[in-house]
Amino acid sequence: MTEILNLLFGVIILILGIPIGNVLAKYTKEELKDGRKWFNLLIFIGLIGGVVALIIGNDVLMFSFLFIAVVSSRSLMRKK
Repeated sequence: MTEILNLLFGVIILILGIPIGNVLAKYTKEELKDGRKWFNLLIFIGLIGGVVALIIGNDVLMFSFLFIAVVSSRSLMRKK
């Protein structure tokens, strides 16, 4: 039961990454223009780290990496 609650909490936090990415994109337009390649690198590292953490079974690390990927990708998508 605890495992299910932990996963549910992690998914809720990931969903909250969408509006957080939108807010970041709204208030940091200049940084998004200049740092586009770094945001792409953050997305890549977040996805790779999430997969590696899934393989090793570390939920906290997996959700942390995926949160970084969601916020960064949402910020870039909002820019367009």
